[in-house]
Amino acid sequence: MLNFLIKSIKWTTISVIILAVALALLIWSITFHPAALQKEVVVNQVGAPVLESGQQVKILSWNLQYMSGKNYEFWYDRLDGDGPDIRASKADIDQTFNQVSQLIIKQNPDVILLQELHDNAKRTDYEDQLQRLLTMLPVEYKNYSEAFYWRANFVPVPQIMGSVGMKLAVISKYKLADALRHQLAIIKTDPITDQFNFRRAIQEVSLPISGGNELTLMNTHFDAFAQGSNTMQQQVSYLQQLLSGKNANGESWIIGGDFNLLPPGQYENMDATARNYYQPDSEFSRIYAQFNVIPSIEQTNGADANSWFTHFPNRKEVSGPDRTIDYFVYSDHIQVSDAQVLQQNTWHISDHLPMIATIKLP
Repeated sequence: MLNFLIKSIKWTTISVIILAVALALLIWSITFHPAALQKEVVVNQVGAPVLESGQQVKILSWNLQYMSGKNYEFWYDRLDGDGPDIRASKADIDQTFNQVSQLIIKQNPDVILLQELHDNAKRTDYEDQLQRLLTMLPVEYKNYSEAFYWRANFVPVPQIMGSVGMKLAVISKYKLADALRHQLAIIKTDPITDQFNFRRAIQEVSLPISGGNELTLMNTHFDAFAQGSNTMQQQVSYLQQLLSGKNANGESWIIGGDFNLLPPGQYENMDATARNYYQPDSEFSRIYAQFNVIPSIEQTNGADANSWFTHFPNRKEVSGPDRTIDYFVYSDHIQVSDAQVLQQNTWHISDHLPMIATIKLP
């Protein structure tokens, strides 16, 4: 009897171990595990023009909220996760694509930095949104690169229960050279949940300059919902090290995107609900202290501070843009001739407003 009991415990233990290993392998196989630094594919059209030294370059940066528009308050838009909406309708997605492409065509930027594009995500009908957008833009916008920061064949969250795919994209009228993906720190929860979490990243693309060196163009979307962790501090620290290294190498660089962090001094002017997402002393203060930032502290805290608001939260009680969390940061080698947040007729397109910066190459 004792021997039988020992054998039963032994085989039960072995079975549990086998099942645990099988589950771990399954989860690993359907989730995203990029390298800390990896090369990404670059696509160039034949005969793509090359930037010229001294040229003016217009850059547009925009978080497109996976083309869902502003008719929704998604479940994650509230800290308690009880927003009423799960996905946007196909009609709203189609309309947003049209609005985005029309704005790009009207603004006619040389380079476009996009955040929060979907690819093979159940909630947006498994569509590659970058490829669809490219078909709606003029033919010169056929040079591009992309970098995923969320990818899984299945996420067992009730509001998803299917595949996810979210990526950064750079689209250019001009020839692209090498592209890299820099892995940022991730929010730590538990060993299983961590596998399904975002893998936030910095996308880096170099553009050759005829008669010069290269323009290093970077694009990013930092974490949100990182309360109670030091994830944002870690992501800012990585950015500091990356940009400091580029300065030491004498590179001409600019990074744009959704940093999900306030400029110094803005926290005090926000309502209590909004403050829950941020620290009183913004982690982004370290970037302002060390580098050139658009908008400047004077702009974000001046009489026209609301003209630099870039985010319109999907909360029913919020009637318009109320904070700045999107930026450009650039090297001393670059001159900025114009910069603005495009606020006119854009509030209805995404929960972020597009930003424009026109720079002069060295």
